[in-house]
Amino acid sequence: MRSVFTLTILCFFLVLQSLAQKPNENYQYHIHGATSEVTVDGVPDDLAWSNAETAKDFFMITPMDTSFARALTDVKMCYDRQNLYILVVNYKPVKGSIIVESLKRDFSFGKNDNFLLFMDTFDDKTNGFSFGANAAGAPWDGQQGDGGTVDLSWDNKWVSSVRNDDDKWVWEAAIPFKSIRYKPGITRWGINFSRQDLTISEKSAWAPVPRQFPSASLAYTGVLVWDVPPPNPGPNISVIPYAATRLTKDYANDRPNKYKPAIGGDVKIGLTPSLNLDLTVNPDFSQVDVDVQQTNLDRFELFFPERRQFFLENADLFANFGYATIRPFFSRRIGLGVPIEFGARMSGKINKNWRIGVLDVQTSSQDSISPRNNYAVFALQRQVLARSNIRFLFVNRDAINYSPEKYAQTNKYNRNIGAEFNLASAKNLWTGKVLLLKSFTPGKSSDDFTHAADLKFNRANFFWQWQHEYVGKNYNAEVGYVPNAVRMGYYKISPNIGYLFFVKSKRIISHGPKLVSNVYWDKKFDLSDREFILSYNLNFINRATIAVWGSSNYVRLLRPFDPTNLGSFTLATGTEHNWKATGFDIVSGPQNRLTYAASGILGGYYQHGRRNNLRAELGYRVQPYVAITMAGNYNDIRLPEPWNRTQLWLVGPRVDVTFTNTLFFTTFMQYNNQADNINLNARLQWRYKPASDLFIVYTDNYLPENFRVKNRAVVLKFTYWWNL
Repeated sequence: MRSVFTLTILCFFLVLQSLAQKPNENYQYHIHGATSEVTVDGVPDDLAWSNAETAKDFFMITPMDTSFARALTDVKMCYDRQNLYILVVNYKPVKGSIIVESLKRDFSFGKNDNFLLFMDTFDDKTNGFSFGANAAGAPWDGQQGDGGTVDLSWDNKWVSSVRNDDDKWVWEAAIPFKSIRYKPGITRWGINFSRQDLTISEKSAWAPVPRQFPSASLAYTGVLVWDVPPPNPGPNISVIPYAATRLTKDYANDRPNKYKPAIGGDVKIGLTPSLNLDLTVNPDFSQVDVDVQQTNLDRFELFFPERRQFFLENADLFANFGYATIRPFFSRRIGLGVPIEFGARMSGKINKNWRIGVLDVQTSSQDSISPRNNYAVFALQRQVLARSNIRFLFVNRDAINYSPEKYAQTNKYNRNIGAEFNLASAKNLWTGKVLLLKSFTPGKSSDDFTHAADLKFNRANFFWQWQHEYVGKNYNAEVGYVPNAVRMGYYKISPNIGYLFFVKSKRIISHGPKLVSNVYWDKKFDLSDREFILSYNLNFINRATIAVWGSSNYVRLLRPFDPTNLGSFTLATGTEHNWKATGFDIVSGPQNRLTYAASGILGGYYQHGRRNNLRAELGYRVQPYVAITMAGNYNDIRLPEPWNRTQLWLVGPRVDVTFTNTLFFTTFMQYNNQADNINLNARLQWRYKPASDLFIVYTDNYLPENFRVKNRAVVLKFTYWWNL
């Protein structure tokens, strides 16, 4: 493995030779102060707009990136002391037609005609903000990190309006300077404008972006040139109190109704225009969507993303350290089953090259299960070269009232320290990472470190990637997410390669093969897992996709495992299992009101068994007010005795009703026989002012065999965003 590590480091330094200046430096928009008052109503009749520069002549990204866009778009921007204003005229290539999913906030990008603004407010090509709307007026906002990934869980206070005519739809917005973070005194921001029109299956951008990258990629932003530095937002303090009441009933254990009122809230303090302090006291997360159930036939725990507002600003500083399955910090570990008493987060930019994140959270104890815990995290990031960075992370969990007799299943403390180098070339063709982590846990003082690295090359028609990992048998990230650590130490390699043939056709845009491989060895270098997947992929001009694949799998169990995950009989440690499988994945284009997706698996399974799987999703929209989805996941598992045949079902409908772009109703039901549960969840949200909400949430859990109620909860919550 040492030679692999050396080779990876060498490749990184070779790649550095490809770094260059900003690709779209010549695409510049000059912004000036507003010459008159701007009214955000979607009507472009304010005098200020007649004096503003116009950005137009967008470039097509998909289906091809070699011509100008067919859907014409005009963009104008200006500002005053409080707000940044934007006006966008989206001309319709097919008169009278728009395609939208609903009026739901932070809509699905691929299912809506939309316009998005991407702002690199530090001009570092790595971090920024995104705002936009779909053609029916549903707003979109998110914080960008790692070169362009948009975190739509981030939410802030701004106003937006959309007007539709037969030949165009117009988006107008005012974004307060207090709602974004930026470096004071600079007169250059990175900026790009993205337009999607599904009626002609086209995505375009003002500053050209290669088709293999998302339009959100900050490597390809143009330049927003200010006539003078943007104004200092002044004192920037937001107080966000809440009041909530919760009524629960545990029918399964025949317990009386439990009524729990609560008050608390958050405070956001802008220490500088680019550095923010978040404080929380007795936070309540009842407005968060209930996690959708999943059928789990894996040997490892499932991952559910963080949605709680307190943890979201600059979340990439903390959460994106490491890899998807090697995360030294995962905020959902905090407050898992126990209340958070208070917390503080400071995060943001110190200057153009340095970012910092500091977090401290205190939780309560829970009987004999968990003591009171204090969680502290420190993150530091230094920008290097064109778009690369070096990161440092320290994670600490300390039990405050720890007693080894009372909390025998819990360690007194757990700490992680790590550093990583993230590579991103100027044109994003080369990306990669080198990671080193070490944990500190009582009684585990050797082989407690982790190393991983990867390098990826990505052109429009060809990509390859090399990744390798080593996780020590005593590496322990109790505040992280490392599901593979249950292997008790392993080596892993994952070489992947793919190619696309672009063709001239009225229906197909590209097709080609892809090979994915994952191979694991234990600490003795004996093979424990091997997976090869060879697929062939077809990509259609209307965004539909079809893939067929075949796989070969080998597993040597390192601990007992029930292949049905029903908690019954288990396969023994050390048993070996080989099987082959084939499958398909189909996704329809988003243009039709009736959409569908389906995937299937046909092949072998553990213990010379068979597993057939069919997943399907059928959706219908009554635009822009209602989106209905019916999803199902069926597994037919045939094993020798004592399992015999097992059929697992996970099915249920989901209905999203958006009465307006400020009043939403969402409900879904799921039948899951693996968990022996039927779940019903309904949520009404009224956004009566920007970033201020009233929630009513209802949840039921039933036994499938007789529909007997297990438990029930009703939550009423009121929040208010108050800018001082």
